[in-house]
Amino acid sequence: MTSHYLKEKKILLVDDERDLLEMTADFLRQGGYQEIYTAQSAEEALGLVKETPPDLAILDIMLPDMNGFDLMQRLREKQNYPILFLSARGEAEDRLRGYDLGADDYVVKPFLAKELLYKITAILRRAYPKAESRFDLLDCQVDLEAAEVIRGEERVRLTAKEVALLRVLYRNEGKIVTIDNLCLAIWGDNPFGYEEALMTHVRRVRKKIEADPSHPQCLVTAKGLGYKLLTKGQS
Repeated sequence: MTSHYLKEKKILLVDDERDLLEMTADFLRQGGYQEIYTAQSAEEALGLVKETPPDLAILDIMLPDMNGFDLMQRLREKQNYPILFLSARGEAEDRLRGYDLGADDYVVKPFLAKELLYKITAILRRAYPKAESRFDLLDCQVDLEAAEVIRGEERVRLTAKEVALLRVLYRNEGKIVTIDNLCLAIWGDNPFGYEEALMTHVRRVRKKIEADPSHPQCLVTAKGLGYKLLTKGQS
Protein backbone atom coordinates (compact mmCIF):
# COMPACT_ATOMS: atom_id res chain seq x y z
CA MET A 1 0.00 0.00 0.00
CA THR A 2 1.40 3.36 -0.99
CA SER A 3 1.54 5.99 1.74
CA HIS A 4 -1.19 8.56 1.20
CA TYR A 5 1.16 11.54 1.20
CA LEU A 6 2.93 10.26 -1.95
CA LYS A 7 -0.33 10.33 -3.90
CA GLU A 8 -0.45 14.10 -3.41
CA LYS A 9 2.80 14.66 -5.32
CA LYS A 10 2.70 16.57 -8.61
CA ILE A 11 3.91 14.65 -11.67
CA LEU A 12 4.87 16.22 -15.01
CA LEU A 13 4.66 13.98 -18.10
CA VAL A 14 6.44 15.18 -21.26
CA ASP A 15 5.94 13.23 -24.51
CA ASP A 16 5.06 14.30 -28.05
CA GLU A 17 2.89 11.19 -28.61
CA ARG A 18 -0.52 12.39 -27.44
CA ASP A 19 -2.10 8.94 -27.20
CA LEU A 20 0.73 7.57 -25.07
CA LEU A 21 0.74 10.73 -22.97
CA GLU A 22 -2.97 10.44 -22.22
CA MET A 23 -2.75 6.67 -21.60
CA THR A 24 0.10 7.11 -19.12
CA ALA A 25 -1.68 9.96 -17.33
CA ASP A 26 -4.88 7.90 -17.07
CA PHE A 27 -3.00 4.93 -15.63
CA LEU A 28 -1.29 7.09 -13.02
CA ARG A 29 -4.65 8.54 -12.00
CA GLN A 30 -6.04 5.01 -11.67
CA GLY A 31 -3.05 4.30 -9.41
CA GLY A 32 -4.08 7.17 -7.14
CA TYR A 33 -1.90 10.01 -8.43
CA GLN A 34 -4.22 12.91 -9.22
CA GLU A 35 -1.85 15.87 -9.70
CA ILE A 36 -0.77 15.02 -13.27
CA TYR A 37 0.40 17.70 -15.72
CA THR A 38 1.21 16.95 -19.38
CA ALA A 39 3.25 18.65 -22.09
CA GLN A 40 4.02 17.67 -25.69
CA SER A 41 7.15 19.78 -26.10
CA ALA A 42 10.07 21.06 -24.08
CA GLU A 43 8.83 24.64 -24.45
CA GLU A 44 5.41 23.70 -23.06
CA ALA A 45 7.06 21.81 -20.19
CA LEU A 46 9.30 24.74 -19.27
CA GLY A 47 6.27 27.02 -19.23
CA LEU A 48 4.35 24.63 -16.98
CA VAL A 49 7.10 24.30 -14.38
CA LYS A 50 7.26 28.07 -13.98
CA GLU A 51 3.66 28.05 -12.82
CA THR A 52 3.56 24.66 -11.07
CA PRO A 53 6.91 23.10 -10.13
CA PRO A 54 6.48 19.30 -10.14
CA ASP A 55 7.67 16.80 -7.56
CA LEU A 56 8.67 14.39 -10.34
CA ALA A 57 9.20 14.83 -14.09
CA ILE A 58 8.89 11.96 -16.58
CA LEU A 59 10.55 12.85 -19.88
CA ASP A 60 10.64 11.40 -23.37
CA ILE A 61 13.99 11.90 -25.11
CA MET A 62 12.76 12.51 -28.65
CA LEU A 63 10.86 15.79 -28.42
CA PRO A 64 10.11 18.11 -31.36
CA ASP A 65 12.02 21.14 -30.09
CA MET A 66 14.70 19.82 -27.69
CA ASN A 67 15.96 16.40 -26.67
CA GLY A 68 15.06 15.11 -23.23
CA PHE A 69 18.63 15.22 -21.98
CA ASP A 70 18.86 18.95 -22.63
CA LEU A 71 15.41 19.49 -21.15
CA MET A 72 16.47 17.69 -17.99
CA GLN A 73 19.43 20.05 -17.61
CA ARG A 74 17.15 23.07 -18.11
CA LEU A 75 14.71 21.78 -15.51
CA ARG A 76 17.49 21.10 -13.02
CA GLU A 77 18.71 24.70 -13.31
CA LYS A 78 15.67 25.81 -11.32
CA GLN A 79 14.95 22.93 -8.96
CA ASN A 80 16.46 19.53 -8.21
CA TYR A 81 13.39 17.27 -8.29
CA PRO A 82 13.63 13.62 -9.41
CA ILE A 83 13.48 12.82 -13.13
CA LEU A 84 12.66 9.56 -14.92
CA PHE A 85 13.28 9.02 -18.63
CA LEU A 86 10.57 7.16 -20.56
CA SER A 87 11.82 6.59 -24.09
CA ALA A 88 11.85 4.24 -27.07
CA ARG A 89 15.61 4.73 -27.21
CA GLY A 90 16.87 1.74 -25.27
CA GLU A 91 20.50 1.66 -26.35
CA ALA A 92 23.00 1.32 -23.53
CA GLU A 93 24.63 4.61 -24.57
CA ASP A 94 21.37 6.52 -24.06
CA ARG A 95 20.59 4.85 -20.74
CA LEU A 96 24.07 5.50 -19.43
CA ARG A 97 23.93 9.12 -20.55
CA GLY A 98 20.66 9.56 -18.68
CA TYR A 99 22.08 8.10 -15.48
CA ASP A 100 25.29 10.09 -15.89
CA LEU A 101 23.24 13.30 -16.03
CA GLY A 102 21.58 12.32 -12.76
CA ALA A 103 18.32 10.69 -13.86
CA ASP A 104 16.64 8.67 -11.13
CA ASP A 105 15.55 5.90 -13.52
CA TYR A 106 15.26 5.05 -17.21
CA VAL A 107 12.35 3.03 -18.63
CA VAL A 108 12.30 1.81 -22.23
CA LYS A 109 9.13 1.79 -24.34
CA PRO A 110 7.09 -0.35 -24.63
CA PHE A 111 6.78 -0.74 -20.89
CA LEU A 112 4.59 -2.53 -18.36
CA ALA A 113 2.23 0.01 -16.85
CA LYS A 114 2.34 -1.59 -13.39
CA GLU A 115 6.15 -1.66 -13.43
CA LEU A 116 6.23 2.05 -14.27
CA LEU A 117 3.88 2.75 -11.38
CA TYR A 118 6.14 0.82 -9.00
CA LYS A 119 9.19 2.73 -10.21
CA ILE A 120 7.44 6.09 -9.78
CA THR A 121 6.36 5.19 -6.25
CA ALA A 122 9.87 4.03 -5.35
CA ILE A 123 11.43 7.25 -6.68
CA LEU A 124 8.96 9.42 -4.78
CA ARG A 125 9.44 7.45 -1.57
CA ARG A 126 13.23 7.90 -1.79
CA ALA A 127 13.01 11.58 -2.71
CA TYR A 128 10.33 12.51 -0.19
CA PRO A 129 10.66 10.31 2.89
CA LYS A 130 7.86 10.72 5.36
CA ALA A 131 8.90 13.33 7.87
CA GLU A 132 5.71 13.59 9.91
CA SER A 133 6.11 12.62 13.55
CA ARG A 134 2.45 12.95 14.51
CA PHE A 135 -0.35 10.78 13.17
CA ASP A 136 -3.98 9.94 13.91
CA LEU A 137 -5.32 6.56 14.94
CA LEU A 138 -8.97 5.65 15.47
CA ASP A 139 -9.35 7.00 19.00
CA CYS A 140 -6.14 8.92 19.64
CA GLN A 141 -3.17 10.74 18.19
CA VAL A 142 0.46 9.67 18.48
CA ASP A 143 3.28 12.22 18.71
CA LEU A 144 6.58 10.42 18.22
CA GLU A 145 8.74 13.48 18.90
CA ALA A 146 7.00 14.17 22.19
CA ALA A 147 6.84 10.41 22.91
CA GLU A 148 3.21 10.47 23.92
CA VAL A 149 -0.28 9.31 23.02
CA ILE A 150 -2.94 12.03 23.05
CA ARG A 151 -6.57 11.14 23.73
CA GLY A 152 -8.67 14.22 24.39
CA GLU A 153 -7.09 15.98 27.37
CA GLU A 154 -5.19 12.87 28.43
CA ARG A 155 -1.53 12.37 27.51
CA VAL A 156 0.14 9.00 28.00
CA ARG A 157 3.92 8.71 27.86
CA LEU A 158 5.67 6.29 25.52
CA THR A 159 8.97 4.61 26.37
CA ALA A 160 11.93 4.80 23.99
CA LYS A 161 11.36 1.21 22.83
CA GLU A 162 7.67 1.91 22.24
CA VAL A 163 8.55 4.96 20.15
CA ALA A 164 11.02 2.88 18.13
CA LEU A 165 8.34 0.25 17.54
CA LEU A 166 5.73 2.78 16.43
CA ARG A 167 8.23 4.68 14.29
CA VAL A 168 9.14 1.69 12.12
CA LEU A 169 5.49 0.61 11.86
CA TYR A 170 4.45 4.13 10.87
CA ARG A 171 7.14 4.33 8.18
CA ASN A 172 5.52 1.22 6.71
CA GLU A 173 1.89 2.09 7.49
CA GLY A 174 -0.58 -0.43 6.16
CA LYS A 175 2.16 -2.97 5.39
CA ILE A 176 3.32 -5.98 7.40
CA VAL A 177 6.66 -5.50 9.14
CA THR A 178 8.23 -8.83 10.03
CA ILE A 179 9.16 -9.78 13.58
CA ASP A 180 12.84 -9.92 12.60
CA ASN A 181 12.77 -6.42 11.10
CA LEU A 182 10.99 -5.00 14.13
CA CYS A 183 13.53 -6.57 16.48
CA LEU A 184 16.35 -5.22 14.32
CA ALA A 185 14.89 -1.70 14.38
CA ILE A 186 14.42 -1.73 18.16
CA TRP A 187 17.45 -3.66 19.42
CA GLY A 188 20.01 -3.09 16.68
CA ASP A 189 22.57 -5.36 15.08
CA ASN A 190 21.92 -8.42 17.25
CA PRO A 191 18.12 -8.74 17.37
CA PHE A 192 17.89 -12.49 17.92
CA GLY A 193 16.14 -13.73 21.03
CA TYR A 194 13.97 -10.63 21.46
CA GLU A 195 10.71 -12.07 20.10
CA GLU A 196 9.08 -12.35 23.53
CA ALA A 197 10.28 -8.87 24.49
CA LEU A 198 8.74 -7.57 21.25
CA MET A 199 5.39 -9.17 22.13
CA THR A 200 5.55 -7.48 25.53
CA HIS A 201 6.11 -4.06 23.94
CA VAL A 202 3.29 -4.67 21.47
CA ARG A 203 0.90 -5.46 24.36
CA ARG A 204 1.96 -2.30 26.21
CA VAL A 205 1.56 -0.12 23.13
CA ARG A 206 -1.89 -1.56 22.48
CA LYS A 207 -2.96 -0.62 26.00
CA LYS A 208 -2.02 2.96 25.18
CA ILE A 209 -3.41 3.33 21.66
CA GLU A 210 -6.33 0.90 21.37
CA ALA A 211 -9.85 1.48 22.67
CA ASP A 212 -10.05 -2.28 23.27
CA PRO A 213 -6.53 -3.80 23.47
CA SER A 214 -8.01 -7.32 23.38
CA HIS A 215 -9.44 -6.60 19.91
CA PRO A 216 -6.85 -4.31 18.30
CA GLN A 217 -7.84 -2.30 15.25
CA CYS A 218 -4.71 -0.18 14.81
CA LEU A 219 -1.72 -2.35 15.73
CA VAL A 220 -2.74 -5.56 14.00
CA THR A 221 -1.09 -8.99 14.13
CA ALA A 222 -0.25 -10.79 10.88
CA LYS A 223 -0.11 -14.31 12.28
CA GLY A 224 3.26 -15.96 11.81
CA LEU A 225 4.69 -12.90 10.05
CA GLY A 226 4.70 -9.75 12.15
CA TYR A 227 2.59 -6.64 12.69
CA LYS A 228 1.18 -3.68 10.77
CA LEU A 229 -0.09 -0.27 11.80
CA LEU A 230 -3.40 1.01 10.40
CA THR A 231 -3.77 4.77 10.74
CA LYS A 232 -7.09 6.61 10.73
CA GLY A 233 -8.87 5.98 7.46
CA GLN A 234 -7.24 2.59 6.98
CA SER A 235 -8.71 0.74 9.94
